[in-house]
Amino acid sequence: MTRPELLLESRHDRELVAQVAPDDWTNPEPAGRYHLVVIGAGTAGLVTAIVAAGLGARVALIERRLMGGDCLNFGCVPSKGMIAAARRWTAGRPDPGYGAPGAEGTGDFGAAMERMRRIRAAISEDDAAERFRDAGVDVYLGEGRFLSDRAVGVTGPAGDRELHFRRAVIATGARPQAPPIPGLDRCDYLTNETVFSLTERPERLAVIGAGPIGCELSQAFARLGSRVVTFDVLPGILPREDPDAAALVEKALRRDGVDFALGARIEEVAPRDASLRLTYVNSDGERQKTRCDELLVAVGRTPNVERLGLEEVGVRCDAAGVVVDAKLRTTNPRIYAAGDITPAPKFTHLADAHAGVIVQNALFFPSARADRLVVPRCTYTSPEVAHVGLDRREADERGVAVDVVDVAFDENHRALLDGEEEGFLRVLLQRGRDRVLGATVVGPGAGDLIAPLTLAVTHRLGLSKFTGTILPYPTRAEVLKKAANKWRRTKLNPTVQGLLGRWFRWTR
Repeated sequence: MTRPELLLESRHDRELVAQVAPDDWTNPEPAGRYHLVVIGAGTAGLVTAIVAAGLGARVALIERRLMGGDCLNFGCVPSKGMIAAARRWTAGRPDPGYGAPGAEGTGDFGAAMERMRRIRAAISEDDAAERFRDAGVDVYLGEGRFLSDRAVGVTGPAGDRELHFRRAVIATGARPQAPPIPGLDRCDYLTNETVFSLTERPERLAVIGAGPIGCELSQAFARLGSRVVTFDVLPGILPREDPDAAALVEKALRRDGVDFALGARIEEVAPRDASLRLTYVNSDGERQKTRCDELLVAVGRTPNVERLGLEEVGVRCDAAGVVVDAKLRTTNPRIYAAGDITPAPKFTHLADAHAGVIVQNALFFPSARADRLVVPRCTYTSPEVAHVGLDRREADERGVAVDVVDVAFDENHRALLDGEEEGFLRVLLQRGRDRVLGATVVGPGAGDLIAPLTLAVTHRLGLSKFTGTILPYPTRAEVLKKAANKWRRTKLNPTVQGLLGRWFRWTR
């Protein structure tokens, strides 16, 4: 069963649609042969199109649904708006703008969601069809399909167009994946594409999937007053993260009221009156049942490769997406792919970086490589957990010897003053050398703290760069300097200490 993706009775959602899928849009007449035809107007497609047009290339951009893609409409933007409201509710301060509880102790879930929609509509101006047209991009709203390896057909409301190209880019993204659970196809369940259309808080919410999306929304709904139980077949949450970091996040979610059924196998989902019944086997092998008012499925993504005519033009794809090489070329060298349609991690910031690789390689000398990109990640729970580069598990698997430097947030004055000392910084250095190979941060603002460490990994820098950098006091960023000082003290071996002792005796 399906639900509306957007609430068109909401003034703010109507404003959003007017920007990213205007009803009165007229597709232009094709302007000869295009340097680039881009299919898909999510982050990868939008950035590719506007950068290429800004350089003077003739560019066409095709979108069959909503410009802005997952990030604007169903991902980063609405989820962070909802998370912000949830954090404000837990602060214990009445705030009608976020629907936060007042003196009566009850919050307004609908107001919190409407605030999210209002901000999403305002942000949509950046991805608006009119903005890209004004930037020199020919915007076509409709279904795109390869007619040959030199032409794409667009089927739109006002008729068909045929666009000829020198190079083309597939940037059609991915959609929520449904796990093979008996009965799920007969139930009205939520995904990231429909959960933000809720106007009433579910009293009981079940979440399938304890990855980043599942954890973020489980905590947000729990903080907004829902009773939440989160299921996963794995024994722990956030399996890609440092186990110590994931354990801290799990502890925080449980503290906020999220119940977990980890290591559980769901046997059946069935509708029961106005609710759903889940039958599952827990980690002890016991069969149990639970009911929920809403079910959110957050277990992965399926690439949008259908109806593009890829086989006809020799573009190979598999379950992970369109097959690309290190330069993001498909098996047809005239056609590239970028963003979530590729097997790469599904991050907006990586899709943005892919666009830079595409512009260089498709329009100029093909020298840019996607496999050399250093890509950080962040899960926006409270506390946040962010990572870049190698972790200890990957280092062991690759046989890379590392030195590990840990700094607990309770060693940081700002964290202590704010009462937010739960968390840590972990830095991996090349064994015996001052070169940062990876880092994990778990705590408030982890997504911001990972930025300078990403710079260090990208440019092969060491912690000594932080010892020579003045940082404002008191800030959480000082954990970077504390880590550098801890590493420096490891260099004071007996030989160095002996030499220093001689020096100071000689200079008395």
